Amino acid sequence: MISTTRRQWLVGTGAVALLGAGYAWSGFRHALATAEKRVSGRSTTIMTPFGTLEYAVAGTGAPLLMIHGTGGGFDQGLRFTYALQQQNNKIISPSRFGYLRSSFPADPSLANQADAFVTMLDHLGIERLPVMGGSAGALSATAFALRHPDRCTALILLVPAANVSGSDPVEMTALQQKAVRSLLNSDFIYWSALELAPERLIGTLLATDPRLLLKVSLSERARAFAILSEIMPIHARANGMMNDARQAGHPSKMDFSRLNMPVLLISAEDDRFGTAATARKIAEIVPHAQLTILPDGGHIWLGHDDEVTRRIHAFVSTGR
Repeated sequence: MISTTRRQWLVGTGAVALLGAGYAWSGFRHALATAEKRVSGRSTTIMTPFGTLEYAVAGTGAPLLMIHGTGGGFDQGLRFTYALQQQNNKIISPSRFGYLRSSFPADPSLANQADAFVTMLDHLGIERLPVMGGSAGALSATAFALRHPDRCTALILLVPAANVSGSDPVEMTALQQKAVRSLLNSDFIYWSALELAPERLIGTLLATDPRLLLKVSLSERARAFAILSEIMPIHARANGMMNDARQAGHPSKMDFSRLNMPVLLISAEDDRFGTAATARKIAEIVPHAQLTILPDGGHIWLGHDDEVTRRIHAFVSTGR
């Protein structure tokens, strides 16, 4: 028989657990609703030969095509170029295949993605412009520049995630792949990890040493956590993120030597995705490449956003 005191303790513990679970679920539902509201009403969609393509336009002045990285969408593209928007740049920021409201076609190849961007630019009446790709978006940006060089006046590859040496720099074990798939397909699991261990996610998903958070400004700390939290809703980005892993992991078949426009490559020495080595290797191949390697900052160039913005703005404005 369970004593009265024992029964009371069990009932009390159960009540606390239920309250805690209820509080967590309520917090998750609020966070998900906030995330969905954040990405709604800010973008436009058009039909392309590959299905729906979502994009947003922000800022005024000379246009620049910003192609987001893994975990992004049009919203990440706008976040990464917020400072550029303040410097007389009109940012065209699409969501790549499998992200948010953009379709995930049967053939989500880089070539098809590049052609979908051409349809978007034709719709916007933009003939030529600089193109920037961040992280895995650098592959789509390069494909665009190679397939449509007459539409690309300059190319910026920011922390380019690509396999240019024949080996995947971030190859995962089968167990890690299973964990990532679970994370991508569940907003609740991702939100829980975000609540319980955000610094660990900065170290893994954002490939940036979380110890840097103690050394940078409050605004840069806020930027890091914003990038992380704005991956929600993650289920609406899962197809795109898994496709990125396949494309970035397989050896790149792109002939970078055919890039005849000015090319700027930017990375950080301590990027845990190894993009500094990738940027150096591409710079050796590209005829008109300029290379900037930051001493630290990881995959989100933490602590160097102002410097990166100035470098990109100068390059886009003057070609140097």
